[in-house]
Amino acid sequence: MKTDISKSDGSFRTHKSISPEEILAAGGATAFGRRSGKNNETLIKALENLPKPEPFTEEEWTDLMADLEKDK
Repeated sequence: MKTDISKSDGSFRTHKSISPEEILAAGGATAFGRRSGKNNETLIKALENLPKPEPFTEEEWTDLMADLEKDK
């Protein structure tokens, strides 16, 4: 028996599950996003406000390369 993934088991109580049919009925992904208050501008703004990723230190890079070499 297939699991019905559209029903919440409590794992994601804050997230409503939306089916592809509901998105298509709304007019597609772009129209659905607009209707639910999401758009490219808010996404871009959120991505720009993320903290900058920190590069590996020289020691971390050396360790990583050594691990990769061992796993070959």
